[in-house]
Amino acid sequence: MGPNGEEMETAAIVTTAASRDIAAIHARMPVIVSPDAFDFWLDCANVDAATAAALIAPAPAGLLKAYEISRAVNRTANDGPQLIEPMVPAPSGAEANPGAPAKKGTKDERQPSLF
Repeated sequence: MGPNGEEMETAAIVTTAASRDIAAIHARMPVIVSPDAFDFWLDCANVDAATAAALIAPAPAGLLKAYEISRAVNRTANDGPQLIEPMVPAPSGAEANPGAPAKKGTKDERQPSLF
């Protein structure tokens, strides 16, 4: 409830240790609750927190697949399904990743800086 008694919609991302599939990318990952456990996870009236916490575990092996995507995803101005498409190696001599930051030592005008 909000400070004036109004109902507030909120969300949280619950994390756990990374599964083997993505541990090389990051040590933690969001908890993935399987669809058949949704009712159990959300049933606060009948399921206590300690019991529901049993669902907080790394994803099963093979559930997730990691692949390189465009670095354009790192800029909030960029949006669209192309951001999560797997990277395709560019032909020799072509810019490999148009959304990638500028080469070291040059200023990247696409991304504002605080400094």
